[in-house]
Amino acid sequence: MGTQAFREGFTTYALADAFRAKLVTATRNGIAFDCKTGRPVTMQQEEAAQETLFGFACKYVDMKWPDLSPNSRKSVSDSLIPIALASVRTPVAGSERTTASKALRLAFNTTTRESAHPEEIAFWLRWFERNSHHVADLADPDALRKLLSALDYNHDGHRSAANTVRLRRTTLREVFDFARERKLLRANPMDEVKARKTTTTLRQVDRRSVVNPVQGRTLLKAVEDINDRLSAFFALLYFAALRPEEAANLSKRNLALPESGWGELHLEQAAPEVGSQWSDSRTRSEARALKHREDGVGRTVPCSPGLTSYLNRHLCAYGTARDGRLFPGERSGGRLGSSVYGRVWARARTAVFTEEVQVSPLAKRPYDLRHAAVSTWLNAGVEPTRVAEWAGHSVHVLLRVYAKCLDGGEQAARQRVQDLLGDA
Repeated sequence: MGTQAFREGFTTYALADAFRAKLVTATRNGIAFDCKTGRPVTMQQEEAAQETLFGFACKYVDMKWPDLSPNSRKSVSDSLIPIALASVRTPVAGSERTTASKALRLAFNTTTRESAHPEEIAFWLRWFERNSHHVADLADPDALRKLLSALDYNHDGHRSAANTVRLRRTTLREVFDFARERKLLRANPMDEVKARKTTTTLRQVDRRSVVNPVQGRTLLKAVEDINDRLSAFFALLYFAALRPEEAANLSKRNLALPESGWGELHLEQAAPEVGSQWSDSRTRSEARALKHREDGVGRTVPCSPGLTSYLNRHLCAYGTARDGRLFPGERSGGRLGSSVYGRVWARARTAVFTEEVQVSPLAKRPYDLRHAAVSTWLNAGVEPTRVAEWAGHSVHVLLRVYAKCLDGGEQAARQRVQDLLGDA
């Protein structure tokens, strides 16, 4: 027999006496008691049946929050919003979905949920708590199938991308797993319901977005004329395949540069940009581990002679921020924002390309310079395992996504086939 004492506070004697009567009744009926809570298991099941999916999703967010990166926190919220919208008794009308979604985004954020909100936001938070289905209700196969079907579509009625649907279903499965841990469900209902499977698809790089060496260097020269402080930033993307958040966080201590020739970049952290409400520091860019790597695990990238020249010139002309970063914000000295380098890149494309090319995908985003760098390494004959290590991802991703030829590479390949076959 257990000897641990449990205590429960009540505001009135009547409430306490009613609770005591339930305990006595359970004892007489031979109901098992939970050793962790001291309550009859039937009482826990009754309470669990009243837990709404909206309220429980907030608890799920709080459980996950400390261990997630800012971008992952935002991703979880993005997945929970359509889940919450699809699990209410009364559908939210199209014109009201925007405000309702805004309220849900605040609710699925541990740091903003309890803040003071405008009345229209507070109204929707109360509305979801009253109108959300109970967690136990969604264990019904028909209800769950209806919910899963709703997750296949966006607000505008168009079918969502396969990866978006996969993330939503993965999040819902984790919520149900958490509910099972908390004794709200006996099993995860998604294990018992057959639904259309969604597959993970890797988005391949559009060949048309990859610049060739002439185009790449012409764009970098245009950047020099527009904002020379960012020339080395874009050169890091083009010559070393750095992600923008890696280049923005690069410090002088990460460089091993000779006066000329090959050097090395020793990457330690990145500063991905995300809304300040998702980060612990309440800033838009928070230094974190490199993508797909644990804290303290960096990677080394070769620094070609051309990039060495760019970096040495940058250090000589502009120095570094107080903390050693090469590219501080131009006004505040803080993090370099994507809107800043994005505007510079847009102006460079306008200066270099004709109107017809400007509307094409060619180097549409600064990130496309990274694709060009990886393609260059592959076309130069560097083995895929080494290219994957330099670029900071798996060989599988490399071969499925980044193995794209430079402009003109397709024609060269066809010519080699023609020469071998001896076709006229």
